Amino acid sequence: MLGIAIALAASISWGLADFFGGLFSRRLPVLSVLGVIEIAGLVGCIVIVAIAQPALPSAGDMVGAVAAGAAGVIALGIFYRALAIGSMSIVAPISATGAVIPVVVGIAGGDTLTMLIGIGLAVTFAGILLASWEAEEEVKAKAVSRESIGLALLAAVGFGLFFTLFKPAAEHSVLWASLSVRLVAVLLVGAAMLATRTPPARGLDGRKLCAVGLLDLGATLLIGFASTKADLAVVAVIGSLYPVFTVILARGVLGERMRAIQIVGIVCALAGVAMVSLGSA
Repeated sequence: MLGIAIALAASISWGLADFFGGLFSRRLPVLSVLGVIEIAGLVGCIVIVAIAQPALPSAGDMVGAVAAGAAGVIALGIFYRALAIGSMSIVAPISATGAVIPVVVGIAGGDTLTMLIGIGLAVTFAGILLASWEAEEEVKAKAVSRESIGLALLAAVGFGLFFTLFKPAAEHSVLWASLSVRLVAVLLVGAAMLATRTPPARGLDGRKLCAVGLLDLGATLLIGFASTKADLAVVAVIGSLYPVFTVILARGVLGERMRAIQIVGIVCALAGVAMVSLGSA
């Protein structure tokens, strides 16, 4: 139950971070946005590790975190690009389908899957898709490109790999695993920024993106702790609820209209979470 609650908190934090990160990516270069977010997350993680002083893990324990960091930051960059050129309501749910990867890996690895949990995961996953559904005419009006859909699918694979690779490292040390993820992300993004001569966002935009980076870091830490309290399949699906909160934010902040099918999706997603919680109790 605790792991599910933590994973749900992570999905909320990711929903906020992705919503605002996606908005900034529509008017700023993706690398400018990603650079500030990752640097802010790294600095925040260093401060937390310095205060908590967790036991130093072996290099072997952190191999998964390094791989997760590479997969995660590449996926996030692709995701922001997809948000910049496509419809947020289409891109977000497609990216969430990456949860299938850790679910399959978790079940293959021996995670317990009762009927109630299985139904709950399926209902939650269906809710994620329905919550961001748009009518065909709305999709055409926004001219969603095939490129954005393809990028969203690539991002989904990256996010799925992140969940799968991050869990083993988090079991040894959530804080060191998170620090390893951020360090790899900053190195990769920094190299890309140097190669393309892309400056980081500055001024007010930079300060706002620092807040987004801390939200993203919070989600990473939370999902790490959640993975030590619940099965990988459960954590991955609950953590992939972020499109639901993206839709809610689009409604509240941007004034976008929420269709009936989206409301049904949100209800299904929350009902699915409740079923998984009961099945795990």
